[in-house]
Amino acid sequence: MKIIIEKNFEAMSETTKNILLGHMSQDKRVNLSITAGNTPVEVYKKMVEIVKDSPNYANVHYYNFDEIPVENQAEGVTITDLRKLYLTPANINEENIHPLTVENYADQDKRLAMDGGLDAMLIGLGGDGHFCGNMPTTTSFENLTYKIKVSGEEPWFVPDMMETGLEFVTMGPVSVMRVKHLILIVNGEKKAEMVKNVLQGPVTEEYPASVLQLHPNLTVILDEEAASKLDR
Repeated sequence: MKIIIEKNFEAMSETTKNILLGHMSQDKRVNLSITAGNTPVEVYKKMVEIVKDSPNYANVHYYNFDEIPVENQAEGVTITDLRKLYLTPANINEENIHPLTVENYADQDKRLAMDGGLDAMLIGLGGDGHFCGNMPTTTSFENLTYKIKVSGEEPWFVPDMMETGLEFVTMGPVSVMRVKHLILIVNGEKKAEMVKNVLQGPVTEEYPASVLQLHPNLTVILDEEAASKLDR
């Protein structure tokens, strides 16, 4: 595990952008899975300035690692957010976008293997210790890509759009551990305690992201606030 601690959100975003572009600049097909949400917003702004309409990055293919369907909407929450944050502003060719959905999730691991596997995955950390859609008490460290049904009794925060009975899909711990390079980004003091738990505590399904400690090529990028409770 390599931990990089930057002064602030801007600096950690710049570092993350540089690492991703390093992967994307290779002279071969590059398979990249990226996260939605607030943490990577500045990363994507920086990347759009470089990637948009550039033939140098036509080799990069994009995959989402989880998805929440929305009734009467063509695409789910994750890919919709990724389009808004990065894929559309960067003018990514539709042929290079490979959505994971509740319809095709059972084929995700086979599809990735046939495509050569994921070269890198950018992920965030939930305040409850989840990563991707791997939630406390609902995941097993033995899961490949799988489907979860919302019961209404979850011990973790359930967003309003995830009504009881809703099914969503995520790449499981086994699938994620197959990625060649994992990049975990976390910012803010409110996640400092969980950062310590998942990086320096025991590997436990209570905090699903703790399994990332076992990955042979994990890079963690934090701002000083998120790193404030780590044992240095």
